[in-house]
Amino acid sequence: MKQILVAIVAMLASFTSGMAQTKAVYARSSVRCLGVELDGSQTLRVQGYGRNRADAKEQAKKNAVWAVIFDGIRDGAEGCNTRPLVTEVNARERYEDYFNIFFADNGEYTKYVSMRDTKKRSGGKVKDKTGYAYDLTVRVLRAELKARLKADNVIE
Repeated sequence: MKQILVAIVAMLASFTSGMAQTKAVYARSSVRCLGVELDGSQTLRVQGYGRNRADAKEQAKKNAVWAVIFDGIRDGAEGCNTRPLVTEVNARERYEDYFNIFFADNGEYTKYVSMRDTKKRSGGKVKDKTGYAYDLTVRVLRAELKARLKADNVIE
C-alpha cells in the first residue's frame, strides 16, 4: 500500500513539474517597444526561445511580427503604435491557412523584419535544460506589413 502511494505521489509530482515547465516556455515571448522610426517601422526588444541559437533567433523574429499583427505592443517607450494591425475578431482562425504559410520557417514574415538595429553582443542569452532564450533588438517594417495585409485582403 505504501509503495502504491509513493508511486502516485511521484507521478503527480512529475506531471505538475511538466506543466510548470510548459508554462515557462510560453511566458518567454516578451515584446517591448524601443521606439518608432520616421518611416513607420518599430524597433522592438523581443525574446525568442528555441532548442539552439538559430531557432531562438528565428522565434524572436516571428514573435515580433506576430505581436505587431495580432497582439499590439503594450510595453515600452511612449509614442509606439500599440494597436495591432488585425483587429478583426477570430482573424487567426479565419485566415489560418494564410498565416500558417506566412509564418513558416523562412516564410514571408522575414521580409518585414530587419536586424539593422542589432548591435554585436547585445543579445541576452540564457541557457537551460531544454534550450536557449535570446533577447534581440529587431525592427518590424510596420507600414510595409500593413500594405501587404491590405493587398492580401486580410485587413481593410
